[in-house]
Amino acid sequence: MHCPEWLFFDLGSTLIDETAAYARRIRETIDGSPVTVSAFEAAFKGPSAQGIDGYAAAAAQFGLSKTPWHSEEELPYADAEAVLGALKRRGYRLGVIANQQPGTEARLRRWNLLRFFDVIAASADVGAAKPDPSIFLWALRHADCAPQNAVMIGDRIDNDILPAKALGMKTVRILSGPFAAYRPANDPADRTIPSLPDLLLMF
Repeated sequence: MHCPEWLFFDLGSTLIDETAAYARRIRETIDGSPVTVSAFEAAFKGPSAQGIDGYAAAAAQFGLSKTPWHSEEELPYADAEAVLGALKRRGYRLGVIANQQPGTEARLRRWNLLRFFDVIAASADVGAAKPDPSIFLWALRHADCAPQNAVMIGDRIDNDILPAKALGMKTVRILSGPFAAYRPANDPADRTIPSLPDLLLMF
């Protein structure tokens, strides 16, 4: 992989730990039903391991309504700040391309991560959500960066890797979050790494 100018990050399950948010959403989804947490989680994991939205699949399987996502339950991974700081010191420009509820910049500021990013393409603000190519093009345009000089880093093949590659961006998949078990025979990512700090071995 040639030396890029820009590194664009997904947020959920890439820089941000969504474990508590998923746990709360599951509890609220099954509230008042006979479905147990363990049964819902088992139904969640199977589709996720196939690259499918496990929460939606589990809710549909049990005939339950989806409940809102609680962004306030999210927290940065413990090593996110150190990794971003190291990449910034090495001269990379950093950006975000993520499907997010309103208030992304405020959350990044609260987590002390906003200072690392020069471009933030959040779906609630841009008006387009991944895998729609327009959110990627919005970020590249505001970065004044050609696709071949940018890398997309995320946890999902469908939302992060495939649409970025289709535009000519390089891609790195991090095996974290609910989709970590999805290992297709023909991995489309340019690189697949086990954890966020492994980026520092590449860039």
